[in-house]
Amino acid sequence: MAIQWFPGHMHKARTQIAEAMPQIDLVIEVLDARLPYSSENPLIPGLLKGKPCLKLLNKKDIADPEITQLWLDHFNGLENTKAIALSGIDQKQVKMITDYCHEMLPNRREKKQSIRTMIMGIPNVGKSTMINTLAGRTIAKAGNLPALTRHQQQIRIDDGIVLSDTPGFLWPKIHNVASGFRLAASGAVRDTALDYYEVADFAADMLRQLYPEKLQERFNLETLPDKGYEIIEAIGRKRGCVKAGGHVDEYKASEILIHELRNMKFGNISYETPEIMLKEEIELEKTAALREQQEKEKAEKRKKKKKKR
Repeated sequence: MAIQWFPGHMHKARTQIAEAMPQIDLVIEVLDARLPYSSENPLIPGLLKGKPCLKLLNKKDIADPEITQLWLDHFNGLENTKAIALSGIDQKQVKMITDYCHEMLPNRREKKQSIRTMIMGIPNVGKSTMINTLAGRTIAKAGNLPALTRHQQQIRIDDGIVLSDTPGFLWPKIHNVASGFRLAASGAVRDTALDYYEVADFAADMLRQLYPEKLQERFNLETLPDKGYEIIEAIGRKRGCVKAGGHVDEYKASEILIHELRNMKFGNISYETPEIMLKEEIELEKTAALREQQEKEKAEKRKKKKKKR
């Protein structure tokens, strides 16, 4: 499933960000601590233009702490990058963001110059809640539905920080299928852009690999099936999603799994690890290389046909 969800306001947001970037000193990217790889917008590195980047792994209070630490180690090993994990509803933690901004640009405080920052992030990572906590007042509209922030705005906060807010935006096409499924399962894209059964199939297999005991305990499964769709069927039977003739209502069972996943009924979990990211990146590179080779071969065939004519 390749999710394509790039409404007009998201295209506009990308254009606005590119135009404003020359005036920005530091970029703050908000990620979902449960899925930092999948919630990291691949368009942002191209927009940064060498600017330092502070990555905020938000929602750490619902993510797996051990896996979150692995992600912090990964991001803090990157050049010109600092990563911290926090909860956007914790005022004390959020207020520390200004300290990290000054730590990354130490000369600004000495020169009594403001640090012009831009906060970015895909829909539903908690960016608006974090902005409101930083500002100490309600500025950005917050909620559980993606793409609530539509317009860019500038906010002056304490300690010499000027914050440019941007609408949450995705990229035109999510090429990594697994990332698309994770984003869909987490609620980062509207449900109209996905097939509940396909997402639930992926989510069930993800939980089977990362948290088999939690999955088994949550749905009181005596044994854990090997495939996602088999887990959905088992869930359906346990939760009474059985239609006439004894067939499981797969859609209803899928809804139950996705809703309980989004409502944190499995406790603190993460959707991916740095190791998973590396494996998927290798596969993506192989796929891209194969696609490039196929395009070259097609181009050569077209040339030969033209010569014969």
